[in-house]
Amino acid sequence: MKFRMGHWLLRPGMDPIYAAEAYGLERKNGGLEFIAPSGRIFNRGCTLSAALNVRISAPSEGVIRVDLWHFKGDGAKYPRYELNEEERSLEISENEEYADCTSGALTCRVSKRPGQWGLEFMQGGQRLTSSGEKSAARILDKNTGVSYMCEELDLDVGEYIYGLGERFGAFTKNGQTVEMWNGDGGTCSELAYKNVPLYLSSKGYGVFVDDTGDTAFEIGSENCEKVQIAVKGEHLSYMVIAGPEPKDVLERYTRLTGRPALPPEWSFGLWLSTSFTTNYDEKTVSGFIQGMADRDIPLSVFHFDCFWMEGFKWVNFTWDRETFPDPKGMLRRYHERGLKICVWINPYIAQNSECFEECVSKGYLIKKADGGVWQTDLWQAGMGIIDFTNPEAWKWYQQKLKKLLDDGVDCIKTDFGERIPVKGVKYFDGSDPMRMHNYYSYLYNKCVFELLEREKGKGNAVLFARSGTAGSQKFPCHWGGDNSAAYVSMAETLRAGLSLSASGFGFWSHDISGFESTAPAHIYKRWCQFGLLSSHSRLHGSSSFRVPWLFDEEAVDVLRRFVRLKCRLMPYIYQKAVEAHTKGTPLLRPMFMEFAGDPACETLDRQYMLGDRLLVAPVFREDGQVTYYLPDGVWTHLLDGRKMTGGRWITEKYDFMSLPLWVRPGTVLPIGARDDRPDYDYTKGLKLALYEMAEGAEVQVDIPSAGGESAMTLRVCGEKSVSVVKGPKDAEIEILTGEAARL
Repeated sequence: MKFRMGHWLLRPGMDPIYAAEAYGLERKNGGLEFIAPSGRIFNRGCTLSAALNVRISAPSEGVIRVDLWHFKGDGAKYPRYELNEEERSLEISENEEYADCTSGALTCRVSKRPGQWGLEFMQGGQRLTSSGEKSAARILDKNTGVSYMCEELDLDVGEYIYGLGERFGAFTKNGQTVEMWNGDGGTCSELAYKNVPLYLSSKGYGVFVDDTGDTAFEIGSENCEKVQIAVKGEHLSYMVIAGPEPKDVLERYTRLTGRPALPPEWSFGLWLSTSFTTNYDEKTVSGFIQGMADRDIPLSVFHFDCFWMEGFKWVNFTWDRETFPDPKGMLRRYHERGLKICVWINPYIAQNSECFEECVSKGYLIKKADGGVWQTDLWQAGMGIIDFTNPEAWKWYQQKLKKLLDDGVDCIKTDFGERIPVKGVKYFDGSDPMRMHNYYSYLYNKCVFELLEREKGKGNAVLFARSGTAGSQKFPCHWGGDNSAAYVSMAETLRAGLSLSASGFGFWSHDISGFESTAPAHIYKRWCQFGLLSSHSRLHGSSSFRVPWLFDEEAVDVLRRFVRLKCRLMPYIYQKAVEAHTKGTPLLRPMFMEFAGDPACETLDRQYMLGDRLLVAPVFREDGQVTYYLPDGVWTHLLDGRKMTGGRWITEKYDFMSLPLWVRPGTVLPIGARDDRPDYDYTKGLKLALYEMAEGAEVQVDIPSAGGESAMTLRVCGEKSVSVVKGPKDAEIEILTGEAARL
């Protein structure tokens, strides 16, 4: 949201009230409160002017909240993010010039100088960012009558901004206008399915805006020196989150907004879908499942997309009996083959669904302001939308899904949740429709995930969700939306995943080979490599099937190789999944997150770290050429055993059976004994592959069991000594070095 015409002038009709100084500081309720008048207070007469009210508080250790109000009497019922706030008091010290408000390692210094507005945020004595002259404001747009609360925080020389949810454009957000508005726009536009009002800075701090509405960010765009935050209304609440490392920021942020649940081990295997508009029945599905088995490609989950239900009736939660006459028996037969089953749903009820009249009569759908049911043809004819603010609608929706679980469904693809109306509608609980637009996705996915945890047990619940916002990371996993069958879309998909990871989401997936159109074989094969080196891996498309033999025979070999590689890497991958669950550190990590001190890593968006030990650079060209950056140290290629000295850029060509997959120096990589499934006892037949261990180095390795508990803890000293700290003392652990460490 731009308010200015350059540095000096405001746009026509913009009427600002700027915070000019801090007046009447008062320690209250564990925080610091004061008035910010619009001009310097020289005498009593100067108090007869507009002002902002300010409160500085500490919702959590290392986090400082700033609340700015113009009018406090707004009686609208807003949905608020569910935050795990602690009752902490700021440490406050004052002198004549300033008041220091400290939470953990983070300090907000409030200027007390007359006529000088200033909030300066510091960590370890170093300045992170600040709000200065004409930064904190209320701006009334006289053209529309809409009021905005604004803040501008300084950008430093060479400072980069990341995150703000799933974004398909440039990875570093400098120079961009970013609005928090969930939309179904595919992967090639500024719209995003998952908007999160959190950004990370390369200087080692984060900023989270505690507002579920259409928050707008100008990141060095209106003012090249500032990040401007603007929200509609009379109140702005933002939090500065301490680092000093990006992972520290995410640990604090997810402690506040919620840590990702730990997905079950089986969910990390290969998922195969019916695709969207294809014609299929049990014979088709069974043929694909058998085809994968005949080709020795391990399959973990089979997904039934939309047309498991009849057309025009989405959703009615009922199998199309013409296509699937015995759904319960069919699911039992697939379970006997060792498969888990996923089905597609959305939060919309078509008027041709058998459920529609019941939902209307019981008030389960979002209503128009005049009392009727809000309906649209945009997706399903005459559809309404479940109102998850109604507790009875919540229970009803869960009851419908529970029957599917009872019949043998294991997990749910929660599609849509973005096309939520805001004009002329009302919610059961009176929530503001504008602020419900994004937050609806949180309630929708929470409703389904809550049921799965209740019915399947914690540690065995998983979604495949498209929409989300702050806090939605608690309900994994999320996929990247409707991409297309092209390298450029594959690259934008990765950029979105990196941005989402920088926004606190621990688990992420995408449609391998692209959703729209059908990829040529070379794109399919390259995307299979990338997809199997993501946290979750799904073959899915729109109008054609995605089994590899429909592309070429080499695609079968490529898919088999990388599915089996992922299965062998599961002790490591699940170890990092537990880390995401307990600390909030994502499995897919942008390079800056692991190498914050390396300037070359600050803008990289065509490679990533899988956990902290494996570097992946997907290939985005038909000829197999790829250019990537290796940080300092001697790295080892996981697949061919080559050594490479880092601190430089590398250009190479790879065939379809390989890609840049490098092991970080000093790594002890746990390798599993099985390559035919992702869920097995990782301690049995365990091997430890050692890469460039420094002489005398000691590394502790934890091997998790199902549910994330530690099954075994090992201590590795050098290349020959391994001892069991926890677990069976007689366990036989094989050490792999050199050529033996190739996979």
